[in-house]
Amino acid sequence: MSPSDGDANAPVPATLEAFMVQALQMELDAAQRYNEFADMMEVHNNPEVVEWFRKMAVIEGKHAAHIMAQMGWSTVPALPANAPRLAGFEAVEGAAVDELHYLMQPWHVLQLALAGEERAERFFAQMARETTIETIRMAATALQQEERDHVELVKAWMQKVPQPDSNWDQDPDPPRYDD
Repeated sequence: MSPSDGDANAPVPATLEAFMVQALQMELDAAQRYNEFADMMEVHNNPEVVEWFRKMAVIEGKHAAHIMAQMGWSTVPALPANAPRLAGFEAVEGAAVDELHYLMQPWHVLQLALAGEERAERFFAQMARETTIETIRMAATALQQEERDHVELVKAWMQKVPQPDSNWDQDPDPPRYDD
C-alpha cells in the first residue's frame, strides 16, 4: 500500500464519540500539516504557495471547529491508540513532506489538497460501509458528503490557477551545498 492509498484496514470505532474524535484529529492533523508546509515554503521564499497552504490550513481548522461544536467539546479529546493512519506515520487527510518541492506552484498545492480530500472521502465511505452502529453510519455518511464537497471545491479552484509547465521544477540557479 502506498501512502496515498489510505489504510484499507482501518478499525471501525465502537462508539460515535470515538469516531468523531478520529474525524476531529484528521482535520487537526491536516491543518497542522498545511501550516508546516506553509512554513517550509516561506523558507524558500515562495509566497504564493505559502498563501494557498495557509488558506487550506484555515479551512481544515474550520472543519475541526465545526466538529468540536457539533459534539459539544470545549477541549480536544485524546486520540485513541488505534486511530487510522496511512502506511507509515502520515494522517489520512494529510500529505507527506517528501511531496513538497521548493519551486512548487499553487496548482501543486491543490493537487496535494485534492488527494487528501479524496482519501478522507474514501475513509468515511469505508466507515459508513463497515460499521454496524447506525449513529456512526449517519455521521460517516455526512462527513463523506462534506469531503465530497471539499473535493469539488478544490477541483473548482484548480480551474482558476494555471497548470505548471512540464519543466516547472527546473531551477537555473539551484541551491548549492558546500561540504
